[in-house]
Amino acid sequence: MNKSAPKIYRTTNWPSYNRALVNRGNISIWFDPSTQWYEHPQGKQGRNQTYSDAAIQCCLMIKSLFRLSLRMVTGFVQSLIKLCGFDWTAPDYSTLCRRQKHINIAISYQKSSDGLHLLIDSTGLKFLGEGEWKRKKHQPEYRRQWRKLHIGIDAKTLQIRAVQLTTNNVSDSQVLDDLINQILREEKIDSVYADGAYDTKYCRQIIVGRQAHAVIPPRKNAKPWKDKKFHSLERNELLRTIKRLGRTIWKNWSGYHRRSLVETKMHCIKLLGDKLSAKHFSSQVNEIHARIAVLNKFTELGRPHTHVVT
Repeated sequence: MNKSAPKIYRTTNWPSYNRALVNRGNISIWFDPSTQWYEHPQGKQGRNQTYSDAAIQCCLMIKSLFRLSLRMVTGFVQSLIKLCGFDWTAPDYSTLCRRQKHINIAISYQKSSDGLHLLIDSTGLKFLGEGEWKRKKHQPEYRRQWRKLHIGIDAKTLQIRAVQLTTNNVSDSQVLDDLINQILREEKIDSVYADGAYDTKYCRQIIVGRQAHAVIPPRKNAKPWKDKKFHSLERNELLRTIKRLGRTIWKNWSGYHRRSLVETKMHCIKLLGDKLSAKHFSSQVNEIHARIAVLNKFTELGRPHTHVVT
């Protein structure tokens, strides 16, 4: 049986997308004259913060974008402020290190106007250990440590809507509840796309609890579930359908291949660095949030619109 020819996609909005790509390199998009750079006095006991959360977040986003150390960020941001003609000062590296542990990074996104199609995936990020060449030459060492990144993106806007950083001993299915709860109840979730690692009763029950449809393939050795709950009956029917028609037909029919979009987004996150530079877990969380804020900003500037060439 001959394989079908791969589909050819063509971008239809090259002029606007090209402008968006150019604007991604425009340093002025990170500095708004109306930004509250310094923190207003809070009227509380103790010393007030000098810089606002917006200023610290701006520095952390630039750090992630250009993969700089904290000391280099201070000098780089100060030079950008001078070029923009502002009378601000840049936070020093010790302030950035201290505030990175506790700041709440504001991640902008476009809210879905209709049902949200949420694509879920996870990957590993190294934060301690030798490089890949030494591992290949001398075998893995116990000092190599990893964090696990879980994200959910909007299939329409391609913006990251949910993120969770965990230790590497946390399974994918354990985090699904936290990811879905990051989507406000007022916003309807139409479907959740995930791989076979999420084929559990717990995950399907969570998805049904948000009145969403689970697009999750059963595992290769999956057996029917014996209980009579709705999500179990739905999954058993899916299992029978796949056994009768095959996985390929089901994936094409259900649109499961849309999940490749979240894998592409994972690649974009790793282009900003496949290793975490922070050592404390809280700082690592905000380091990831800063990367995601950068990517969502890039997506907001413009993205390609493609269609299949017939």
